[in-house]
Order: sequence, then C-alpha cells, then structure tokens
Amino acid sequence: MGLDEKQTILRLPAERLYEEEIAALKKADQDTRPTGWQLSPRAVLTFLTGGKAGRTVITPKYIGNKRLVEMAIATLLTDRALMLIGEPGTAKSWLSENLTAAIHGDSSKVIQGTAGTTEEHIRYSWNYAMLLAQGPSDQALVKSPIYKAMEIGGIARFEEISRCASEVQDALISILSEKTISIPELGRELSASRGFSIIATANTRDRGVNEMSAALKRRFNMIVLPAPSDIETEVDIVQKRVGEISANYELQAELPEEEAVRKVVTVFRELRSGTTLDGKGKVKSPSGVISTAEAISLLTGSMALAASFGSGRIQDQDIAAGLQGAIVKDEEKDRLVWKEYLENVMKKRGSEWRSLYNACSEMNG
Repeated sequence: MGLDEKQTILRLPAERLYEEEIAALKKADQDTRPTGWQLSPRAVLTFLTGGKAGRTVITPKYIGNKRLVEMAIATLLTDRALMLIGEPGTAKSWLSENLTAAIHGDSSKVIQGTAGTTEEHIRYSWNYAMLLAQGPSDQALVKSPIYKAMEIGGIARFEEISRCASEVQDALISILSEKTISIPELGRELSASRGFSIIATANTRDRGVNEMSAALKRRFNMIVLPAPSDIETEVDIVQKRVGEISANYELQAELPEEEAVRKVVTVFRELRSGTTLDGKGKVKSPSGVISTAEAISLLTGSMALAASFGSGRIQDQDIAAGLQGAIVKDEEKDRLVWKEYLENVMKKRGSEWRSLYNACSEMNG
C-alpha cells in the first residue's frame, strides 16, 4: 500500500497502521514461529505490550495486565478458540484486531454479530444468480470469513457474538469441534488448515440477551478484560488512543492537555462506579455506557470542534458538549442525573473545575 493510498483510507487496519513495527519484529525475531504464524509468541507479546525490535520502538497496543495477553496468545497456540469478555470500552475488539494482525498479518476476516446475523454468515452462502443458472459450483459459493480463515490457516474474528441468536451461535460448535465445514451441495467438506482459530468478543452488558450454550462455552478459552484499575492507567490509555486517532483523522487541533484528559476520566470513573474518587460521596449512574472508549471518542470529538469552530485548542465548552452527548442518553432521567452530579460534585471541586462546571451547566440547561 503506497503513501497516497494510506492517506485516502479513513481507518487503516492494524497490520497497515503498524506495518513498520511488524516488519522490524519479523527481522529481529529469533524464536520459533508456530505453523502459520508470521511472528513467534514472544514477538507477538512485544507487539501488543511494547518494547524494542532492533532500533525500532514498539508502541504498546494494550495497556493493562500483561498476563492476560500472554494467556490469549497461548490459547491461540492450542486447538481452543479465544473469547474476550468485558464491559464496553475494555479494548476487546482492539486486542482482537492487533492479535490477529501480529499473528497472521490480516485482521480483515470479521463477522459482526447482530440480531440479523444468520448461519450463512458463519458457514457459507450462494450467489443465487449463478446458482440458478448453473447449479451448485465453486464459482457460486460465497465463502464466509470463517471459511476463508479455515482455508489458509488464519484467524477469523467474531465481534459481539452474544448479539447473535443462540441457534446461530451454535453453528460454531461443529466448526470448533471438528474443524470442518460440510458442503453437502458439492458433496465435500472443508478441513481447516493448521493455524486456524477464532477470536470472539462478548459484551457483559449483553449477558442474558442471547446466552451462549454450555457446549459452545466449553470450546472457548474465556479471558475477562477488566476496566482500567486506576485513574493513571485510564488516563494513559485515553491519551495514547486520542493521539493515534486524531493523527489518522488529521485533525488540525492541539492534543488535549493532561489536565483535560484527567477531568474527563475522573467524571467517567465516578459516574461509572457510583462513587467519588475519594470514596466519600455517592453519585447516581446514567443509563448509558460510560466507558474508556466513550472518553476517547469524546476527546476526539472535542478536538474536531476546536479545530473547526474554535482556536484549535480544546476549551471547556468543547469538553462540555462532549460530556453532554456521552452522558445524557435517556433524555429526562440522564439529564437529572447529570445535573445532580454537577451541583453536588463538580461545583464543589474549587476554582480549577469552575469553568468546566459553568460550561456543563449551560449545556445541560
């Protein structure tokens, strides 16, 4: 992919975004590489958690418990699939994408789980015009991302698996057990090549919507990704991702100062936990998801506001607009929750919070 092509793509996949780092790791990697892998497990870990490859600095893609990443990589060395579970914004999809990019160099084989996902999305479907014209054939077969991954020994990603109907989820059972897909129309079956696996993600907020069967759960190694354990870690994550995303979008604004990031993260952590950071005050939580991902989106949006309609430097008015949109989802209930937080918590925090408090109060009406 050339430089001009990169500049015209809205969102680069991880293997393109970090292709120089992957190339450096390949060159420096002296450890044994499993069949179908482009990097050794140790090199994959370095790609995800940061380090050096020769003179190239490898930026951390996942900031959190390193042991969880090691467990995820180890799972993909076995015949078990990997399930990443967590609250919204705990970097499940981001970790899934970067794991796949590091191991196979292609993170594009994705199924997005929704209420409309069918068994055909998991196995295969047909080009019905060709099917009617010439009957079942290889040319008429439309391969699913999982089918393609099985052919080449790659990794398929299944995002938000718990959004799919239970009978659709169960189409995975035979694939994960037998590592085959039967194609009765063509009188044959596809057997997975070595290296094939599936990384699925599941949102804990969806638990109970379409509960996974015990049979399917047994075929996954489950790893729970926690929310950032402390405010310093969350601030680091938000700053890093805002910098990456804003560079990709070429936003003509200064990156938010650490104080602004810390204020947003503080508000989110308190509303999420239902208590102030010092543990002395109780607060009500809004109906929506107040996640790390939302904080990243809020600050990126604030940069866009500042670049297009401001001085190019994020002001409290820009942050207030983002907070209003992120917190007030259910109009009446969330507006009252937010107003109560502003009056009982933010207003009492002193002069350094006064400007943000005024901007938020004006926005909330």
